[in-house]
Amino acid sequence: MKKPVLDIKDLRTSFRIKGDYYAAVDGVTLTVHENEVVAIVGESGCGKSALALSIMGLHDHKNTKLEGQVNFGDENLLSLSRSRLNKVRGKDIGMIFQDPMTALNPLATIGRQIEEPMDYHMKLSASDKKKRTMELLRRVGIKNEQRVYEQYPHELSGGMRQRVVIAIALACDPVLLLADEPTTALDVTIQAQIMDLMKELQNQMKTGIILITHDLGVVAEMADRVVVMYAGEVVEIADVKELFENPLHPYTRSLLNSIPSNLEAKEKLHVIDGIVPSIQNLDREGCRFAPRIEWIPEEDHEKNPEMHEATPNHFVRCSCYKTFYFPEDRVGEREYVATNS
Repeated sequence: MKKPVLDIKDLRTSFRIKGDYYAAVDGVTLTVHENEVVAIVGESGCGKSALALSIMGLHDHKNTKLEGQVNFGDENLLSLSRSRLNKVRGKDIGMIFQDPMTALNPLATIGRQIEEPMDYHMKLSASDKKKRTMELLRRVGIKNEQRVYEQYPHELSGGMRQRVVIAIALACDPVLLLADEPTTALDVTIQAQIMDLMKELQNQMKTGIILITHDLGVVAEMADRVVVMYAGEVVEIADVKELFENPLHPYTRSLLNSIPSNLEAKEKLHVIDGIVPSIQNLDREGCRFAPRIEWIPEEDHEKNPEMHEATPNHFVRCSCYKTFYFPEDRVGEREYVATNS
């Protein structure tokens, strides 16, 4: 098997709130290999973006505590000095942020912003930097690259700005790319174009990608493996086909059951009861999803839920997946029995 590009072991990211630390990323372990897309999914507040920012070292260090290992190559990113970390991120690790309008500098031209990481990481002449920038703009699907090179972010559409953010992330040929909700602010047509672009670039450059999203349609289209997070923990990991065909954890099954489909008028869209608890109010003992599936008996949950390899390379947290069911399915069964008895 290929050596992982990124190997995260028991990562814990805790934020200080009123003097106490609360873990938003709680014991996450995962790997990313070369030319692999690993999607991280879950509701808002489950720890997806906190995980990405932890990998990049972009949290406020005064109020954040990082524990565990984030191994990139032969180095643990959590133990690097600030100067060494600055040499890795932007060069070997690139990041595509959620909102391109806030990620881009409104006072700098597009060309200048793409060239900035080259100034820091690559020794190129002014003419070589511009030549490379033009190539990057073309690579991300911008045809009028000369005009865009001289424009400012506010002069571009949302889709064009996102392409520019991708160009910046790719400026120094990273071996790992973090994409945090890269299509959230875009309309459906542009979303599809950006996803096609990322897939094409991945195939060309053999880059490992962590794709953070709540859009399961994007996951089905893009991912090789899927990591499902809930309340700071990983609750399921599987190959994308396996996850969609055989979801195990109650949270994963609930997410997939909530996707709109060609429902008949009499059928209702499934809604997951409750909300993701805040990190301050989170009960860290027992199954964290238990309060949202109260019909499952307490004894069906583990007191200290662990990850189990249910089938080869398919991991799931807590034993509650073995007895989980949707109440509406049982109602349908009872109605059928009553009608036919």
